[in-house]
Amino acid sequence: MRKRKPKVRYLAPDPRYNDPMVTRFVNNLMLEGKKSLAFRIFYGAMDIIKEKIDKDASELEVWRKALNNVMPQVEVRSRRIGGATFQIPVELPAKRKITVGMKWLITFARKRGGRSMSEKLANEILAASKGEGAAVKRREDVHKMAESNRAFAHFKV
Repeated sequence: MRKRKPKVRYLAPDPRYNDPMVTRFVNNLMLEGKKSLAFRIFYGAMDIIKEKIDKDASELEVWRKALNNVMPQVEVRSRRIGGATFQIPVELPAKRKITVGMKWLITFARKRGGRSMSEKLANEILAASKGEGAAVKRREDVHKMAESNRAFAHFKV
């Protein structure tokens, strides 16, 4: 058991939207410490989204909506009880919801077909904002799994 909680690190907001959530997303997107490339990919995706959507919504709102559609409310954790392993549904804390949602968006964008990573990310974000796409499907699968294992919820993890 840990003695104390680690200090919360506050992220600097990103240059274009002045939003720390965007920085957090870019940090998850980054590979091998190449942050400027990650920012280029993200902003490229946002420019593509801006072209594809109608003028009444900003691209940042579309991204936020996509993130909300992907964030899971519950997940299942494995726990061994008396020789059997049970999948126990657990409510997620707010920070974990956001982290998992971001990671799913990025993972499924990488698996998508397309020319550049910016294009793939833009398409995944657009699909997620409409409530479709692989990341939203993953969330629904996780929720179904939690629902079907609700009987084991009393075995708190």
